[in-house]
Amino acid sequence: MFQIPRGTRDFKPAEMIKRRYVEEEMRKTFISFGYKEIQTPTFETLELFTAKSGESVIEEIYSFKDKGGRDLALRPELTAPVIRFYVDSLQMEPKPIKLFYFGNCYRYDRPQKGRYREFTQAGCEIIGTETPEAISELIAMAYKILENTGLKNINLNIGNLKILQAIFKKLKITKDQQKYIIPLIDKSLYEDLFDALIDFKIDSSEANQLIKILDTSDIKEIIDFVKNDETAIDEIKKLEKIIDYLKNIYKIKNFNLKMSIVRGLDYYTGTVFEIEAAKLGAEKQICGGGVYELIENFGGRKTAQAGFAIGFDRTILVLETENFEFPEIKTNVYVIPVNKDMAKNALEITEILRNENITTDVDLLSRGIGKSMKYASSINAKKVVIVGPDEIETQSVTVRNMESGKQEKIKIKELAKYLLG
Repeated sequence: MFQIPRGTRDFKPAEMIKRRYVEEEMRKTFISFGYKEIQTPTFETLELFTAKSGESVIEEIYSFKDKGGRDLALRPELTAPVIRFYVDSLQMEPKPIKLFYFGNCYRYDRPQKGRYREFTQAGCEIIGTETPEAISELIAMAYKILENTGLKNINLNIGNLKILQAIFKKLKITKDQQKYIIPLIDKSLYEDLFDALIDFKIDSSEANQLIKILDTSDIKEIIDFVKNDETAIDEIKKLEKIIDYLKNIYKIKNFNLKMSIVRGLDYYTGTVFEIEAAKLGAEKQICGGGVYELIENFGGRKTAQAGFAIGFDRTILVLETENFEFPEIKTNVYVIPVNKDMAKNALEITEILRNENITTDVDLLSRGIGKSMKYASSINAKKVVIVGPDEIETQSVTVRNMESGKQEKIKIKELAKYLLG
């Protein structure tokens, strides 16, 4: 027997109902904020991803040579393809450009709960502005997208990498030293961070102060520490505006200032944010993004840009963990011929109903009323239309309500109107 490749999944109809529901709710929210949907190829040139993430990314992705000897890769994420698309085709469009997308991505990771080698990503980019108004709207949209799918227990964390860099600069932490301590900051390993800072000959009081700032939600403490750095103060003013808009315009209360967010330091440049679902445990992040610079790396003109990505599969996992009741898709009508002689009549009636946009299925096995009724119940049919010779003689059918058990004879010419009523 053939087996499914490791790290991939098949989705049953019930699972696809969940996936399509979540996708549609996300899509509606993107559109409501003025974003427009795009799509990019499943594979790109390998160079696109090494330009963004370095040569080491090759170990983490599916790369290959095509029959023409070109180096290609299945996309491991969607930001790089979208920025490539922008540089190729959209630079002259009026700004800001608001784009969103859904797509399958591929990474050669070790499969585990909530992490697969083939997974779906949802995301967006806003190109041409990074004002506090734009970034607060972006963050609010990310939060509301998840909220509108039905999620209840989510936490928003906001940080700023320019402020963090100003703190590193004040403490004279070199780039090489930053590379060592960033993973410790990311995992909140503050004891190990303190030891590392002491090894770097940083005074213990300053090391403690850094850890306090990384762990604080009080913006005044941060201002006191970087008050002589103009860039940091400018960023703090922007951050204060963003926080004000989130609280007072978008009515988002459940968020924290978190200077320990160190995502993508190679290209993120300003405000960054993450949204977590505590019920996922260690792998609790379901959304992340912020202000970044990539367009120039791909040959485009320098332009403000920001965006985020949502873990689509993790969103569904959290909804399931929270026992969210996904909507069921019921078959409106199931048509049953009482015998083989009625099969043609049953198909004709089915076609009449489908032409009226009524979701209709029909017994294709001529298996008799008993088994067909059982099958109708298994597919959650709301009503059953029974087609028999006595009814056909009077141009009628018998309609059974599957919830109440009530049956009525209805003229075929009035059937669609009756079912729609």
